[in-house]
Amino acid sequence: MANLTYRPANPDDASLCIKIRGLTRENAFSPEELHALGITTESWSIGIQDGSCPGFAACDDGRMIGYCFGDRDTGEIVVLALLPSYEGLGIGKTLLAMMVDKLKNQGFHRVFLACSSDPKVRSYGFYRHLGWRPTGERDDAGDDILEIKLRD
Repeated sequence: MANLTYRPANPDDASLCIKIRGLTRENAFSPEELHALGITTESWSIGIQDGSCPGFAACDDGRMIGYCFGDRDTGEIVVLALLPSYEGLGIGKTLLAMMVDKLKNQGFHRVFLACSSDPKVRSYGFYRHLGWRPTGERDDAGDDILEIKLRD
């Protein structure tokens, strides 16, 4: 890592976010798959611009290598994605903490996310190791809903 930096996401990041989402090692989504879910460069850019989907980007020497986004209205962590060659370095953990802090500062006392219910998938252990707890709920895709309670 030449020069690792973190910054708030900006609307121009949306197209690269979609590209990176397709390059993740697990749970990758192609641009076509995202489009089928209603997620396009335009919709992502608008969410960043209007503040409804704030996020943070991690960059190595100015090049985006990962990101984390949340939902301003619900307190959901919508996505955490990182290029595979940067896994295991604490970057995802840092991005997630930045997004959780932002949502906490917006008044949320609980944030949540959907995570694979398969213990063999990396995200299963990643979130639980960081203190995220299952709610007993599942989303439409069958993923576990995990939450973390925030204290003031």
